[in-house]
Amino acid sequence: MIVVGGGHNGLVAANYLGRAGARVLVLERRRVVGGAAITEETWPGFKINTFAYVAGLLRQEIVDDLQLPLYGYRTILYDPQYWMPFPNGRALKLWVDTDRAAAEVAKFSVKDARAYPKYVEYWDHVLELLEPLMLAPPAPLAEMFQLFSTPETETLVRDLFLRSAKDLLDEWFESDEVKAVLVPNAVIGTMCGPSTPGTAYVLAHHNVGNLDGHKQVWGFSVGGMGGITQALARAAVANGVQIRTGVAVKNFLVQRGRVTGVETSTGETISAKIVASNADARTTFLKLTPPGSLPAEFEKGVRQIRSRGAALKFNAALSALPEFTAEPGAPSDAHRSTVDIAPSLEYLEEGYQDAVEGRFSSKPFIEMLFQSALDPSVAPPGKHTLTCFVQYAPTELRGTDWDAFKATAAERVLDTIAEYAPNIRRVVEHWQVVTPKDIEAILGMTGGNIFQGDITPDQILSFRPVPGWAQYRTPLGGLYLCGSAAHPGGGVTGAAGHNAAQIMLEDWHGVSGPRTPTSS
Repeated sequence: MIVVGGGHNGLVAANYLGRAGARVLVLERRRVVGGAAITEETWPGFKINTFAYVAGLLRQEIVDDLQLPLYGYRTILYDPQYWMPFPNGRALKLWVDTDRAAAEVAKFSVKDARAYPKYVEYWDHVLELLEPLMLAPPAPLAEMFQLFSTPETETLVRDLFLRSAKDLLDEWFESDEVKAVLVPNAVIGTMCGPSTPGTAYVLAHHNVGNLDGHKQVWGFSVGGMGGITQALARAAVANGVQIRTGVAVKNFLVQRGRVTGVETSTGETISAKIVASNADARTTFLKLTPPGSLPAEFEKGVRQIRSRGAALKFNAALSALPEFTAEPGAPSDAHRSTVDIAPSLEYLEEGYQDAVEGRFSSKPFIEMLFQSALDPSVAPPGKHTLTCFVQYAPTELRGTDWDAFKATAAERVLDTIAEYAPNIRRVVEHWQVVTPKDIEAILGMTGGNIFQGDITPDQILSFRPVPGWAQYRTPLGGLYLCGSAAHPGGGVTGAAGHNAAQIMLEDWHGVSGPRTPTSS
């Protein structure tokens, strides 16, 4: 068996296949495995999460199955989870402990403080319904909706699949500040604004984090995000998997409706009865698959997948931690948290509208983390790292290109941070901007979309990657999708790799001929 792409999902799939006794070869185009979950020493002594930057979504079942702690997997749950400053000098922080977080919310609205614990319980209930769907192929949507037959669960379906995050939060809270601190997860990595229908589901997708027995939480991978994928790689080798880096797959070999192996960019051909692609659907079917090999209707569906860039990364090496006006001193609770700069829903909507018109947001949403404040291993003694996830950054810029605009984008990011941490420029030693075009070029993610395709309701569950093909199989016998292009979508969950491996193992004996669509 061949796994094309050594990102986290590819490595998870390879682990399960290897454990089952299959001979598995992972081919990775870059010189290091990990895909988007890597850590690079961008500047001497500074270990930077170039792309993905927070842990918590990797399914605990996978961690346990593969015994990842034995191979170096370690995480840090940070607390508070969120800290958001406002232009008036105030700030709102959300602790892991619900009562403690509610006390912070009370500073902005007593009514919202009473609602907040119920809101957390609401998401706990939602996740009880959604989490079992993560580690299994998706059922047809109509069949799944039969599970939501009570008035209460029907309301959940409406909330998750039909409503915007703004509509949902407006029902729960009155304070603009409280809504502002809760809404960013509804648009992270997604070319949508808070008022876009379907963003309530995106919010749910980002609420499945689980660390140290806590739900709806985030943390750090010790040493950086590469700690996750390096642990997966070590586990894979222990399970008999062979990993080759610096090997780019040029195309699949296809005979009579079946994939029989791959050809590399150097002309090497490698035969295999089963090939799993960790690349996105557009790359898999429109670049790696020989023209004319796929049914026209399937290829049309692949071409219609929305895979738009929405964000860039701003990474920096710091001589010291910046000081926030709303919480003087360093380190403070802010530095041990996710710092979100998005002081209102209107702020996010304006940024989104800029991107719709082909512009980088004039007032960008910035999600900042200082991993070194809790994990000194990622920076030289006394120094720190900063990673910023920045929206909105469309794939294409009107009137210019990203290479020419990088310096301007960096200045805009620093200007925005300086409104809340005035000394930011004095502590930045080095900076790096990773644009949607960079993400596409380096990782092969079409459009720079970090999820291998939007995760809005029309592109999830049995609609992913296209209707009728949500079971990881493809129209070509022996070819499977094992990455975020398949259910349940993006994020460092490992779920797609896990699920695809189970299907491949089912088909390991007796796969023959091209596949036909499933009822999903």
